[in-house]
Amino acid sequence: MKKLLLGIAVSALMSGSAMAANIGVSMAQFDDNFLTVLRNGMQEYAKTLDGVTLQVEDAQNDVAKQQSQIQNFIASKVDAIIVNAVDTDATAAMSKIAAEAGIPLVYVNREPANVNELPEKQAFVASNEVESGTLQTKEVCRLLKGQGKLVVMMGELSNQAARQRTQDVHDVIATDECKGLTIVEEQTANWQRTQGVDLMTNWLSAGIEFDAVVSNNDEMAIGAIQALKAAGRSMDSVVVAGVDATQDALAAMGAGDLDVTVFQNAAGQGQGAVDAALKLSKGEKVESKVYVPFELVTPDNLSNYQSKN
Repeated sequence: MKKLLLGIAVSALMSGSAMAANIGVSMAQFDDNFLTVLRNGMQEYAKTLDGVTLQVEDAQNDVAKQQSQIQNFIASKVDAIIVNAVDTDATAAMSKIAAEAGIPLVYVNREPANVNELPEKQAFVASNEVESGTLQTKEVCRLLKGQGKLVVMMGELSNQAARQRTQDVHDVIATDECKGLTIVEEQTANWQRTQGVDLMTNWLSAGIEFDAVVSNNDEMAIGAIQALKAAGRSMDSVVVAGVDATQDALAAMGAGDLDVTVFQNAAGQGQGAVDAALKLSKGEKVESKVYVPFELVTPDNLSNYQSKN
């Protein structure tokens, strides 16, 4: 598996990127805190490059709309396309039409189902999801001293990241040091804070007993925190873990409500995607998988991350 570890500056892809280019960008949705940081990272970075223009569209979490946007980008003869996929199982068709049109395509953040069979002039820029849930759950295990009951909040099940992060939880609790942990509930809240509130409220109403909430992202974790507080549960009595290290999550950690999150460098992924698209549009080689490392965030190193998002 080809992979390239990048630092915050994504310096390995930055050389020689300046050129006149129009890049079409289809985002799964604008109404998402993490994806907003990703989108802003791309747009702010593009402003620093002479002659680079981004045409950014909102797919509104609609696969058909996203496919139409890609077709429109091709019709308007953009130099490259960047896609943050609505449904990671629907990417083969996108790859096919872009390849047939000879237009470079870069998937960003969400791993396409066809990631190991990408055509020439296509790449994937993200963070390795095996790291995210693993870092998160190992820290939960450490805080619980290897013993306790977990509830797991999953993202959209059509999304590879949700499936992988959930698998990471299972893989960690299968290890010798964490085998005292058990999952008592595991349901989706579709990445959404409001659905996280509803799901946690339902669990509490049903009398589910647990020691930790392991959430596939920060938004659902924050929803869980809101429901726990509304029910009068002391935040000292439960470990809450998320992924992404959004500003809201860091604020929740600073307030003593969130115990664990994992920094996913959205801006770095955005920069890497733009650089990969530019290189491919010039006929240059790019690794098929470009990974930006995840980083564990706890109250002990919180201050290192409060200025990164």
